[in-house]
Amino acid sequence: MTNTEIAPATSRRLTYTVEEAASLLGISRGLAYEMVRQGALPALRLGQRRLLVPVGSLEEWLSGSGKAPHAARSGPDVGLRTLS
Repeated sequence: MTNTEIAPATSRRLTYTVEEAASLLGISRGLAYEMVRQGALPALRLGQRRLLVPVGSLEEWLSGSGKAPHAARSGPDVGLRTLS
């Protein structure tokens, strides 16, 4: 592969929007955002507004083997990792 070629995309998504994660979990959009804010649902912040839930983190969290970051703390950005 040369520098100008683009690697083929994988068919598996790496992230969900908070709305998609809420739908998969069977909860409301508002509750999902509240869980992200409280650190109960793992999420990444991209830039100022975009929130994404990594598929791997969600699967880990659901299986009980993972824990949302900073789940015991509260505040507007608890549980969020910021990518700029």
